[in-house]
This record gives sequence, structure tokens and C-alpha cells, in this order.
Amino acid sequence: MNPVPLVAVAGNPNAGKSALFNALTGARQKVGNYPGVTVERHVGKTVLPDGSPVELVDLPGAYGLDPTSLDEAVTRDVLIGRQAGERLPSALLIVVDASNLDNHLRFALQLIDLGLPTVVALNMIDMARRDGLELDAARLEELLGVPVVETVAVRRRGLDDVLSRLGELLAQPRKIRSGDGPPPDSLALQRRAREIATAAVVSEAPVRRITHQLDGVLLHPVAGPLILTVILFLMFQAVFSWSAVPADALEAGTMAAGEAIGNALPDGWLRSLVIDGLFAGVGAVVVFLPQILILFLFILVLESTGYMVRAAFIMDRLMSHAGLSGRAFIPLLSSFACAVPGIMATRTIDNEKDRLTTILVAPLMTCSARLPVYTLVIAAFIPAARIGPGIGLQGLVLFGLYVAGIIGALLAALVLRRTAVSGGGGAFMMELPKYQMPRLSDVGIGLWQRATIFLKRAGTIILATTVILWALASFPQAGTGQKQSEVSIAGKIGDAIHTVVAPIGFNKDISMALLPAMAAREVAVAAIGTVYALDAEDEAGLQTLEERLAGRWSLATALAFLAWFVFAPQCISTIAITRRETNGWRWPLFMVTYLFVLAYAAAGATYWTAVSFGLG
Repeated sequence: MNPVPLVAVAGNPNAGKSALFNALTGARQKVGNYPGVTVERHVGKTVLPDGSPVELVDLPGAYGLDPTSLDEAVTRDVLIGRQAGERLPSALLIVVDASNLDNHLRFALQLIDLGLPTVVALNMIDMARRDGLELDAARLEELLGVPVVETVAVRRRGLDDVLSRLGELLAQPRKIRSGDGPPPDSLALQRRAREIATAAVVSEAPVRRITHQLDGVLLHPVAGPLILTVILFLMFQAVFSWSAVPADALEAGTMAAGEAIGNALPDGWLRSLVIDGLFAGVGAVVVFLPQILILFLFILVLESTGYMVRAAFIMDRLMSHAGLSGRAFIPLLSSFACAVPGIMATRTIDNEKDRLTTILVAPLMTCSARLPVYTLVIAAFIPAARIGPGIGLQGLVLFGLYVAGIIGALLAALVLRRTAVSGGGGAFMMELPKYQMPRLSDVGIGLWQRATIFLKRAGTIILATTVILWALASFPQAGTGQKQSEVSIAGKIGDAIHTVVAPIGFNKDISMALLPAMAAREVAVAAIGTVYALDAEDEAGLQTLEERLAGRWSLATALAFLAWFVFAPQCISTIAITRRETNGWRWPLFMVTYLFVLAYAAAGATYWTAVSFGLG
């Protein structure tokens, strides 16, 4: 008795493959695992038009026959007969998304070249027509050399035609096409897929043509990276230029409120706590809210327009040279907001070496908590000068700090992949979304959420840490002719830290700020503000923190401090999430150690270089 023919249902993720499988098999399905592999195996039965049964297996979605995950490895092994306990399919049913044909044909071309009897289901054809795309299935069938059937799986359209074409092929089993094989490299394969998809188009809406034209420029190997650089450069210019008015107003309001409340309170520890702790400390952080909102305004707009995924595509080639796949881009991009969700997002990376490397370098991406530190020091020491049309020196320095963090992350990844985390990496495939105008409501909600998160941190972690620091910096009280920062408990702790960081140009005030900054990056600003407020001799009013810094630091020290924060070990939350994601303390301790060494070396090199140029 001949076994029931086995048809493998294959295709890219999100092609509607499982929907078509379910529509064809109905309730006649079994779910289990492949032998020896924790990957679900969906098998079902259906009946061909001549009454003969056929068995279908729904393979995990894949982007190619070079697996980058366990799911893709199973798909490859089933298709070529390597999967233990699984027989070689008698035929293939390839499901492609009609509205994303050029991307889905990459995998289809590889599958067709396997030489098995094959039917292509041109699925979601209704969605393609809704978007203004009209395809010629007969022309596509001619170009591919295999039967092509239009389907709408969720509405059960085209199912009879699919079964009819499968029945014809299985009645006369033969290889449909062997050919010369698909192009050997991914770029040539993509080019061939795009040529076939273009030839199969009867008509398309202007918006689709515009999308292809934009991608031709934005994804160009030369123009694409240049455009991305310009966008990032403009973003950091805007952080300073657009925020000047609201930031100044917020700072003036904070100082006025602090002075008014301080004047209403009698001298004593409560007045010191309010002025020197809350307003000089926490208030010094809150005034940077406009800069953070402007940064996230750009990020939200780029995400909602569909450009951010294209930025990942552009960065994939650069990241591959550093031993990372493009799959690491989204977690690293998330780390610009905060390293904690960035590290959690590495769970989407299937390759363990890639994932661990991404976790270890995520803290080098400049999180939003660093922004108050950067903008404070830049505003205090870098002139607000124009060096070209629309180009400010302060924005240029901020852009350079972000670039330094990115370059540092890539270099660290390169070294890690050749030493502590050596091993093969995974490839990266992605689907590009359509371009669209950002919805103002979505952007507004995103900014509101970001402001809420920032203010909650200011009212919890930063507030608590600042109050503790204020207490340590306020007692015991300084005598006549003494500085409070020298005789306090915090001052003594700072003395111990200062012996370590003095060679790289850090003063005692910075030394006192480094330890509480481990709770949250912004606390460095609050800590310095509190220490300087307690040391202030004039009680008539509050000075801005920028004014106090400019009078007590050299430019060499300021530049070294910036270099330190590009590489410095992350906050306690980041260390804790790293420990959770790596199931132990080995890698968190390794991460803190190598980041400390990098930060110390970068700050020292910056300081002594600046001193050699007379900036000390």
C-alpha cells in the first residue's frame, strides 16, 4: 500500500501560511513536536478532487535555507530529508504574500530549485488589490515555472484550485524544474526576485511606486548611510536649538520656586534639604525634560513613518563586520531609551552568541539618562557658537558623543566575538513596512509616556538617592573656614574614590557623584548640584549649575567627564537585568569590569590629550 503523499506548506513568516494550512485541513490536525526538537509540528489531512487523501505539514516560517534559528533549521531539514523521523515531502505548497511579493520570492526561488513538485499560493491577493496592486498570476507562473494560484486563506478563496493543481502534480510525480539554481548570494537572489515581481505587476497605485522610489534612495549602499547620518546629526542639533527656550523657562521657574520656598522657611536642616537637596539636586535633572522629549520626538516620528526598520537594514552591513547580525539593531536601538528594555529585547535573537554579545554591548548605547549629564557639561563648557548654516557647536559635540558610543559598542562587539564570546553568528532578514505619515495622537501618547517615565524616575530613584546624598554631604557640619564637601561623610567617601580617579583629571566633587550615579545616570547631575549648593557661599539666590561648573572645572576635566560617561558601567537596574538574562553573576561582573576599564582609559586619554593642548 502506497503511503499517503506528504505536502510541505512552506513560506516566509506572516505570509498567511498557517491560515491556508488551517483552511485546507480544518479540524483534521495533530500538534506535537519534531523528534528530539522542541519545535511544534502541525500535521493535517485533506482530500484531493479525485477523492484521494493527502497529508500536509505546516513548516515553521523561514527566510531562507541557511537557518539562523532552530525553527528555520527544522524547516530546512524537513525539506531536504534530514529531519529525524520525517519523510521527504512528495510536493511543496509555497505561500507568498501578494502585497510583498519581491521579498517573499527570495525564499520561493530557493524552494522551487529543490526540484519537488510545487504549487505557489499567491495569498492575500485581496489585500494587494485593496492597496492598488494588480498582479498577473499567469505571468508569474510562466516566470517561476510552477503553478501559481490566487488565494485568500482567511476567506477560503482559491482552496479548490490549490487542491486541483496539487492533485495534477501528484498524479504524475516529476520534477517541475531543476534549472541552474537560484543566484548564489543574497543580493543577486533579491535582485532576481525583484525582477520577477516587477514583471508580474499589471498596475500599482502611485503610493507603491513612491515607496519603491524612496527605498531606491534611502536603502542605497552609499546614499542610505549618508542620509541616516544627516538625520541623526539634525536630531542632535535640534536637541539643543529647539530646547533652548523651554529649558531656560523651566530652569528659571525651578530656581524661582526654590528661592521663594527657601525664603519662606527658617534656617535649618529643612531649608537646606529643600534648597540644596530637592531644588539644586532633583530640580537640576528635571530641567532637562525638553531635551529628552525632543530626542524621543525624532525617534517616534522615524518609527511611525517606517524609516526606523530601514535604518536597521542600513546598519546590518556595518554590524556584521563587528560580529553582530541586524537582529541586534532593534535591542541596541531600544537601549538609546534605556539599556534595561534593550537587554530584555535580546530575547528575540535566536543565536546565543549574538544575544550575549548584544547584552554586553547594550550599555554602550547612549541611553536617555546620559542626556542630562551631556547637555549640562556641554552647556557649561562648549560655546553656543555657529560653525555653519544651521550647525551649532554644542549639537555637534553631542552628536560626537553618541557616535562615540556606537563606535565603542561595535568595536567592543568585534573584540568580544573574537575572545570571550567567540563563535558563529546569525544572519538577518526583515520585511520593510510601508511608508506612512505619523499619527499625531500616537506621537503625543509616546511623548507623554516618556515624560511620565522621566518624571517618575525624578520623583522616586533620583529623589531618594539625592536625599541620601544630601544627608551624607550635610553631616557633620563644616566649621569656620571649612568646606562642607570636605568634612562631610560624603566628602570622606569622595576622598577614597578620588585617589583612584585623580590621575584621569577628576576632582573631589566628581568623585562624590560617581557612586550615587550607579543608582541612575541622572543622579550624577543631582549629586553635583547638591554638593555645589551646600558649598555655595552666597545665600542670596540660586546659581545655575552650569555657572557653578564653569567656575570649578577645567575644560580638560569636563571633556574627561564626558568621555567617562560614554563608556562608564551602567546603573544598578542594568546590572540586575543582565544577571537575570544571563542566569548568573559571571557576565554582569565581566560587563562592569570591562566597561570600567574602557571608561577609565577613555577619560584618561581625553584628559591628558586636552592638558597637552593647554586646556587643563
